[in-house]
Amino acid sequence: MSVLNVPGYDLQPSAQRVPLKSNYITNFDFLNQYLPDTYEKEFERYGNRTIASFLRMVGAEMPSNSDLIKWAEQGRLHTKYVDCTTAALINADEADFVIGDAGNPAFGASNSIAIRKGQTVFISDNAGGGSGKAIVTKVDYGTKTVSVAFYDNGGIPVAGAGKKFTMFVYGSEFRKGTVGMEESLEADDFIFENKPIIIKDKYAVSGSDMAQIGWVEVTTENGANGYLWYMKSEHETRLRFDDYLETAMIEAVPAGATSGAATQTVADAGMVGNEGSDGIFYSVENRGNIWGGGNPTLLTDWDDIISRLDKQGAIEENVVFVDRNFSFDIDDMLSKQSSNAAGGVSYGLFDNEKEMALNLGFTGFRRGYDFYKSDWKYLNDPTMRGGLPVGAGSGRVNGLLVPAGSTSVYDQILGKNAKRPFLHVRYRASETEDRRYKTWITGSAGGAATSSLDAMEVHFLSERAVCTLGANNFFLFQE
Repeated sequence: MSVLNVPGYDLQPSAQRVPLKSNYITNFDFLNQYLPDTYEKEFERYGNRTIASFLRMVGAEMPSNSDLIKWAEQGRLHTKYVDCTTAALINADEADFVIGDAGNPAFGASNSIAIRKGQTVFISDNAGGGSGKAIVTKVDYGTKTVSVAFYDNGGIPVAGAGKKFTMFVYGSEFRKGTVGMEESLEADDFIFENKPIIIKDKYAVSGSDMAQIGWVEVTTENGANGYLWYMKSEHETRLRFDDYLETAMIEAVPAGATSGAATQTVADAGMVGNEGSDGIFYSVENRGNIWGGGNPTLLTDWDDIISRLDKQGAIEENVVFVDRNFSFDIDDMLSKQSSNAAGGVSYGLFDNEKEMALNLGFTGFRRGYDFYKSDWKYLNDPTMRGGLPVGAGSGRVNGLLVPAGSTSVYDQILGKNAKRPFLHVRYRASETEDRRYKTWITGSAGGAATSSLDAMEVHFLSERAVCTLGANNFFLFQE
């Protein structure tokens, strides 16, 4: 048996660009003497329809004064290269290694290798053929070549031709009476940037329709109620705009240099193209970690995730925002760890008695790190990500792992290092203009007196960007 497709859930938008016939009374028939019973109040059949809450839970908002937001993130402290090649024969006591993955263009070619003469290194065959320890005898920064002498008798235990080696520094050794280290290392920062985008919306109603009272008592999630239909539409426009403030920060992508968005002509502004912005999903897809091909349903799957986190920032506490199926998969995985306590199912805090309602859910678990599970409505909503099909290429996202806490970055406004949440929103603001959440009314109805237009227009505007700091600590779970 399975859930039948018909009848299903309604995806037809209730918001239209023109008034719906169902919104207003059109049948004033006084020839029928019988009065039907009516339910005046709208029934909220979809419950709370808003999906915004994610960024309020994990992030913060702070002002920005520029069209460009930049921040620096620390690089690795220790030196390791994984693309090293050599022509040395097996059991060679000395060898020359060419570093294929060396170099930071910001420092120029002469300082592209962070290994220096006198340092001791560990060298391992990437295919598992053998390993050894050596001391660096010479470094040619121009050709990115490191010459080493092995400590072990018999030298390198594997022939180097056609193989790749990993090399990392673990210390140094100098003989008595010699000079010190010949070269020095400069700290390596990674610079990231993002640009804010302008988000707008508008609601308009004529003065005549504002004076039209209906028999349906309307209500919305933010408490609006009454018998004037335009109040419902205005409040739903506001709620929809609030949701877009969050989903735009989640989904935004930068425009490619030759894309249609970047090259189109914007006639009313006299400008060319849109630039886009780096949303959370885009940042994690390009700088973070991705789990693909279904959900991790076994502890061994989570061990792989933990192993990757060990190689990143090793943040102690993490929150996993999941859709419904992913939440069930985690519950089922954890339940199997204690599947037959006292002859029955035991979930949750493992104190379920037969007289009480059975708790089949978990809020978190610890395995190396603390993982807290939270349902993410955005991934379940059928009008948003929740309506996408399951399968590769569908764009479906099942969850997002977000590190808890904050990180230290250099704040250009403060002019010093400051603590910032891993996720936070920067909105444009100055002493004279605050664009965090602007709303204003134009027209000649509803108290406005700005033009001869016999209508009320409610405008909404925000200019903002999301900063995903330490994206290497995030995990995106997708098909």
